[in-house]
Amino acid sequence: MLYWLLYVKLFPFFSPFRIFRYLTFRTAFASLTALATGLIVGPAVIRSLREFQIGQYIREEGPKAHQKKAGTPTMGGVLIVISTLVPTLLWADLSNIYVWIAVLSTIAFASIGFADDYLKVIHHRNLGLTGKTKLMLQILTSLVVGVVLMLLTASGDYSTHLIVPFLKRFRPDLVITHLMRNPYMWPIAFLPFMAFVVLVIVGSSNAVNLTDGLDGLAIGCTVIAAGALAVLTYVSGHAVFAGYLELQRMPQVGELTIFCGSMVGASIGFLWYNAHPAEIFMGDVGSLALGGAIGTIAVIIKQELLLPFIGGVFVIEAVSVILQVGSYKLRRKRIFKMAPLHHHFELLGWSESKIIVRFWIASLVFALFALTTLKLR
Repeated sequence: MLYWLLYVKLFPFFSPFRIFRYLTFRTAFASLTALATGLIVGPAVIRSLREFQIGQYIREEGPKAHQKKAGTPTMGGVLIVISTLVPTLLWADLSNIYVWIAVLSTIAFASIGFADDYLKVIHHRNLGLTGKTKLMLQILTSLVVGVVLMLLTASGDYSTHLIVPFLKRFRPDLVITHLMRNPYMWPIAFLPFMAFVVLVIVGSSNAVNLTDGLDGLAIGCTVIAAGALAVLTYVSGHAVFAGYLELQRMPQVGELTIFCGSMVGASIGFLWYNAHPAEIFMGDVGSLALGGAIGTIAVIIKQELLLPFIGGVFVIEAVSVILQVGSYKLRRKRIFKMAPLHHHFELLGWSESKIIVRFWIASLVFALFALTTLKLR
């Protein structure tokens, strides 16, 4: 909106507005706008949630130390979503299709989380959407993203080739190319691509959701992951950097740097109130939205295989749950004292603050490693 007004419309009459064409400038101001929005609006959101008695339910089988958190305002993810989307709409070029894919995907996943949180509040217990319903809605949203990208592939604006870390020449295509000659066979031709998109986006959304169990843990890791994605989106859309790093250049993708920058600012603003001891929890409306946004960005910029490193802590938390459930069903034995993994360390006697900071450090190491793979190929 500001880009259109100040650069597209007013720049011909006032040359200093030229600065609004630069992506780095708009990304910086989008981040600051998101941060300011979160810090300023945060107290009002917390106060409103308390007035409506929208408090967190704490499951009885969890660590006993968490019972004192019962009643802490939840659904704070609404603040994250607003703080991310408003600056994006203000500072991004809204004629860019990729910006709208990211924005609408975030809104869709936030809506799923909102419905889940709302039902939990209504029932006054941990009983929201059924797992099957939630999963089906996530899959449906991911399929819509996949269909839009499929249409962009047909127009030549998107590629279904994978970028494989460490291997610059190996770029497998997720589309069955010999079926592309017949338009009626396109649904089958794009089936592997669609399945992969669903796996990445749904997996990312649920991984962040599982990580959201300690004050500031998930949102702190999100700051780091979103920052890494901001770097990747910028270099993917930059002619010089993309050429130097031998990445597939996608000019329009660069505009997503503003979305990622907004997510960084919004996450830091929310962390101000979510840091231990938390004044507000993000709830599913926040965790599903953030995870869905991260997965969507990774798919758009063709860094799906790098996502497990960018969000390394999220992946480890999700894998710990899968291993725990699988082991118990197959052997009737548990691998961890409790899953997700952060609860295991709690039961080992680690303090909550120590777990959070150490997981942040691990997340930073994973993200830095992910960025080094751009040249180590």
